[in-house]
Amino acid sequence: MKILFIVPYVPDLVRVRPYNLIRNLTALGHQVSVLTLWSNSAERTALGQLKKDCHEVLAEQTNRLHTLSSCIATLPTLNPLQAAYSWQPKLARQLISLVNRNNNDFDVVHVEHLRGSRYGIFLKSILKSQNKMLPIVWDSVDCISLLFQQASTKSKNLVSRLVTYFDTNRTYRYERWLLGQFDRILVTSSVDKSAFESMRNTDKAQPEISVIPNGVDLDYFHPPGSISREPATLVLSGKMSYHANVAMAMHLVSDILPIIWSQSPEVKLWIVGKDPPRSIRRLAHNPAIQVTGTVDDIRPYLQNATISVAPITYGAGIQNKVLEAMACGTPVIATSQAVSALSICPDRDALIADEPRKFAQSILDLLNNPNRQSEIGQAGRRYVEENHRWTDITSKLERIYGQVSNRQ
Repeated sequence: MKILFIVPYVPDLVRVRPYNLIRNLTALGHQVSVLTLWSNSAERTALGQLKKDCHEVLAEQTNRLHTLSSCIATLPTLNPLQAAYSWQPKLARQLISLVNRNNNDFDVVHVEHLRGSRYGIFLKSILKSQNKMLPIVWDSVDCISLLFQQASTKSKNLVSRLVTYFDTNRTYRYERWLLGQFDRILVTSSVDKSAFESMRNTDKAQPEISVIPNGVDLDYFHPPGSISREPATLVLSGKMSYHANVAMAMHLVSDILPIIWSQSPEVKLWIVGKDPPRSIRRLAHNPAIQVTGTVDDIRPYLQNATISVAPITYGAGIQNKVLEAMACGTPVIATSQAVSALSICPDRDALIADEPRKFAQSILDLLNNPNRQSEIGQAGRRYVEENHRWTDITSKLERIYGQVSNRQ
């Protein structure tokens, strides 16, 4: 198949979903053309690897000033800021040029995220004016209005709470409208699917919503083998500029670790992830806490820690941080929110605790039981092997592409 993949950020080892879907679609013999945006030197470098993994890459630069101006321009409208965040007219022109140059013979167009949806709507309007059609699949990834509803009250950052509070109703209306605009809707979890189904217009036929979960590169993320793990060491991972991860880290340090340190003061914490804000960087003033910022390879931290923790208080979709730790054979302790999109067996594949004192006690008990650490780590690895292989997930996506292209 000839697949046009539109993603509003460069697919890489951080943006694992588009990165692995594109790589595996190419491995299956499909011709994948990618349109994307880059904003810094690291992303521009990542484009080089992306070009090796697909047929063609067309990219345009964006920056904070352009993003800010796009968001300001959308304020007087009823559209959400997320829909304007990644709009770049130069990329839109490249999109039309690419479709015309290929004589409209793509089998399917894949558009990722709410931030990318505007390109799909734009392409659809251009094709309609030319009396042409292309099947367009919108991979929303997460239900953003569901995420915003939680963030508007639970985020630790005042600015994040205000922005999400302002944009929640706009986002809800826009997502509800988008559900009727494409040939198929994709989400990462049944939780997000249920959220979309509850808002959709039941007065007329709507496209099917399909769950395409996130996966793990099981060759890349693997147990440490004979390497000994650091004693009494916790790891918390994720993109640390993301407000839900900031809230998670602050909750851990403020509400859970003091309970642990009162009984085991030797316990250490690694906070691993790119772009930590000042509030997170300040946590490193405590000698028991290391804040790494961006790392070239997250695996040594996951593989060497005793326990991976994910005390997430709000969020949407599948938490890659949990899957990656499990793939490394690292025992995971998480809140029910962190694993709500997974079909794990609690107390076998991972430990689940929501209340801070119970979360702290679960960590203390596991630190004192090496055999239990091994059992949970091995069970977690088996779970991702059985449920989150990218090859299996991409094959499901391939079948969906076939269904929508055959209907045209």
